[in-house]
Amino acid sequence: MKRSLRRALWVGAVMAVTAATVPMASAFGAGSVTAAFAKAQDWGTGHETRVTVTNGSNASVSTWRIEFDLPAGTSISSSWDADVTRTGDHYVAVKKSWAGPLAPGAAFSWGYNGSGPYRAPLNCTINGAPCAGGGTPPPTTAPPTTAPPTTAPPTTPPPTTPPPTTPPPNTGDKKVVGYFAQWGVYARNYHVKNIHTSGSASKLTHILYAFGNTTGGRCTIGDSYADYEKAYTAADSVDGVADTWDQPLRGSFNQLRKLKKMYPHIKVIWSFGGWTWSGGFTQAAQNPAAFAESCHNLVEDPRWADVFDGIDVDWEYPNACGLTCDASGPAAFKNVVSALRAKFGSSALVTAAITADGSNGGKIDAADYAGGATHLNWIMPMTYDYFGAFAAQGPTAPHSPLYSYSGIPQQGFWSDAAIQKLKSKGIPANKLLLGIGFYGRGWTGVTQTAPGGSATGAAPGTYEQGIEDYKVLKNTCPATGTVGGTAYAKCGSNWWSYDTPSTINGKMTYAKNQGLGGAFFWELSGDTGNGELIGAIKGGLG
Repeated sequence: MKRSLRRALWVGAVMAVTAATVPMASAFGAGSVTAAFAKAQDWGTGHETRVTVTNGSNASVSTWRIEFDLPAGTSISSSWDADVTRTGDHYVAVKKSWAGPLAPGAAFSWGYNGSGPYRAPLNCTINGAPCAGGGTPPPTTAPPTTAPPTTAPPTTPPPTTPPPTTPPPNTGDKKVVGYFAQWGVYARNYHVKNIHTSGSASKLTHILYAFGNTTGGRCTIGDSYADYEKAYTAADSVDGVADTWDQPLRGSFNQLRKLKKMYPHIKVIWSFGGWTWSGGFTQAAQNPAAFAESCHNLVEDPRWADVFDGIDVDWEYPNACGLTCDASGPAAFKNVVSALRAKFGSSALVTAAITADGSNGGKIDAADYAGGATHLNWIMPMTYDYFGAFAAQGPTAPHSPLYSYSGIPQQGFWSDAAIQKLKSKGIPANKLLLGIGFYGRGWTGVTQTAPGGSATGAAPGTYEQGIEDYKVLKNTCPATGTVGGTAYAKCGSNWWSYDTPSTINGKMTYAKNQGLGGAFFWELSGDTGNGELIGAIKGGLG
């Protein structure tokens, strides 16, 4: 994660919308695949629509294509989890490549924001048959593949509109947890509003706000300006309403409050520690009750008590070394989270991000994580950053392998090793979330395309050497190979590894097969402007 506070996280505003030619569904039979449009929100000047595709046949559906018209006065301004093209009032939506086939009886949801009030579509067909199923498909003319994309930003509701109710993401009981980095509001220009405009808010179940500090063994504010002092203009505010000089709460905390009103299903958890600010946990472990008291007083401060639904501990690492070394003993982690649970009570969320070192005698073995798990809602092993240009000469290796592979530099440094070790210690699978990095790690001076090559140092990055966001890498160094369940590419003398929608889909299949509680990721601003990676997580878990 937790890369240090100076580490880079960026925002883009890319809406990738393409036209595609897809086979019609005569093989499925008319009416066997249906599409239902439902109003999720309507604030008069704009609306959100959720579209559910259901496979009512007894065979998997490899692709789908929906065609429909929208009445005059309404149009699509942005979409997610489907590729949408437009000709006049006629729209075509097709399945994204990462979504995978639709199993018999399964459903898949995508959505769009539109201008004007919600209006039901007209002349709707899916794979050539009526969207509602049955009947004879009406004649339609497919738009040319050069149809202009709909890339306008979503319309935000006016301040006088009551907050809409948005159903939770269609992931069953699987959690989709994303980090929001407080320092992203500076050079990266990523704000809480971007969670809304990217379509990510409708896919998240929980947001982790990173980070609070642990100075002196107490929970303390990390950055007061970003947290609650920064004044937002109308253009940058979630609901289009500017902050005033005399309002009691501003900054990201107030923006999160507004986001929660817009998306009531989202829970927000305040995360403390991280790579840079874990040093105070050593003193906290000496008096866990006093630490818990300080954390409760801060998280439940009357100015923002309604913003947060709990607390997250990101201690890197108990009874082991991170930026600093801790020697509090194997029981320290359990003692700290037990005190937090006792203070916050059973209704609050208490979670933890932990090491993913699955090696024998490694960091997982150094602390009683199983004992701590009994007090936690869930645990997030940080299954990324295994390898990187912190080993400047290489060997090159993917930073987030799901499985081992021939030539991996370190035994136990892959996701499945961590998951299996944690399960073997007695932690229930449904309390474990799989970690995904929305960034890549890279080297320069590399001559070998395959993993395992030597290097001369860290590859150039936008804000930090050796690190780059997915939204940048997908264009500057597209993935050309996979190893250990993740992707890599060599571009010139630079070698990068990172996850793509395709490899994330594979990791989500693993998470489901292992019975895990869902997935989490570091962090929101690394994704594309239309939430490509979070869409893959949500689609893969659904």
